[in-house]
Amino acid sequence: MKTKIIYLTLFLAGILLGSCNKSATSTSAIVPTVSLKSALTQGVQNLNTAVNTITASTGYQVVTGPADLTTKDLVISPLDTVAHSILLANIAGVYDYKATKSRIGKLSIITRYFNKTADSTLMVVRLPESKVENSRTLLKYSPSDTLLVNDYVITLTDYDYTYRLRGGYDYRMASSTAIKGVAAGTYKIQSSHNKTTNSHFSAEYDFPNGYITKITYAPGDTAVSDYSISDGKNILYEENYTSIRSDSLQQRRETNYSLTIGNVEIVRQLGKGKSSLDSAKVYVGGVLETKAKVSVVNNTTGTVDNTVTSKKRDLLITFDDGTTATISSLASTAIPTISSMFTSLHQANFATGIVDWIAWEIYYTKH
Repeated sequence: MKTKIIYLTLFLAGILLGSCNKSATSTSAIVPTVSLKSALTQGVQNLNTAVNTITASTGYQVVTGPADLTTKDLVISPLDTVAHSILLANIAGVYDYKATKSRIGKLSIITRYFNKTADSTLMVVRLPESKVENSRTLLKYSPSDTLLVNDYVITLTDYDYTYRLRGGYDYRMASSTAIKGVAAGTYKIQSSHNKTTNSHFSAEYDFPNGYITKITYAPGDTAVSDYSISDGKNILYEENYTSIRSDSLQQRRETNYSLTIGNVEIVRQLGKGKSSLDSAKVYVGGVLETKAKVSVVNNTTGTVDNTVTSKKRDLLITFDDGTTATISSLASTAIPTISSMFTSLHQANFATGIVDWIAWEIYYTKH
């Protein structure tokens, strides 16, 4: 009797084990229930929603604001080779926009536009929004300026600017902006240029509605450019391009490329021989699409930023049903805006120009 029970137990265990193995095998063989075309269409729709929401926000005014006020107009002696470091502690305080006149002989001239009105461990700059919208009037006095309200507020939580006349610079800033009492988001930037590390730039803008845009750009011997848009949890759009210098003529050779839109990822990397790129592969939810095909269409070659974002490249997708479409046509509404937005993030924007201008003015007043 005991022997029968043992055999019965082993028999049942075998059935259960076989069932588990079948389940595991069938699970690993599951293919995505959503087609590449459907996944890409949904990803583009989500991206369009994000871009439309971002561009309608007050934060977008900060990102794409005028950039014609920078420290490039400051005059430094050509004999000055000393490194100058301006930290947040050096410029902390609350500064209000108000033209201050001083008399020099019989002349009455404006010597200061921003005046410190309170102490603070941070740096708070308050100025009229109209001066931001029309930046050419910022350093021009008008009698009607006395009626303006300082309703555009920039708050710095981090600042470090080290400048060397012949040795490059290192720059770091983190700030938040409020327009007429409404939060417009936070901006972080790191930038450097010197003979050792070449150039490096990274920036991030967090919008109040939860969307986050990031850019990294490093055009050195190994050049990297990376652009991303997320909703704080999921990547809606990300493009990465890596290249290396290939000869003395400064031509470049692509080594890695990827584009992600929602649940779809397109990847191209160096082959095993590391002499040529593999064909681009498409993944939906991490699963390789074996029937789809992607062709890379380059509008230019040998650049440090040969991407869809910079409009120097496009991707032609052949779906498993034989139909074709380019990324630029599928995301025709979003791509131009994305390109402009990241260009603005890469350039010195108006808020950065204002902060730097005041920082230098305070620094040279004290030294």
